[in-house]
Amino acid sequence: MDPRLKRRILAFYFAGFFNLALGLYVLINGRSFLEPATWTVLLAFFFGFAAVDFWFPRVLRKQWQSAQAKLDAAKAKDEGGRMKDEGKAKGRGQP
Repeated sequence: MDPRLKRRILAFYFAGFFNLALGLYVLINGRSFLEPATWTVLLAFFFGFAAVDFWFPRVLRKQWQSAQAKLDAAKAKDEGGRMKDEGKAKGRGQP
């Protein structure tokens, strides 16, 4: 896997844990110093972004795997075409 993609996936997981920790903090301690509407908005914000931060790396990985599968299929097709062409070229000179 590309190192930049690995770094991006790890950054998303780190951000997910960070948002999850902040969401838990607001869930446990936020009631005492926040208004109920603000508390609800902050919970939705932190837990929503935590969910996205854990979901998006899966999407990136699946896209990378499908792109790799397409490249591998194209390479295999190209190799198969070369072998057929080489077989035809060998067969022309022989009676």
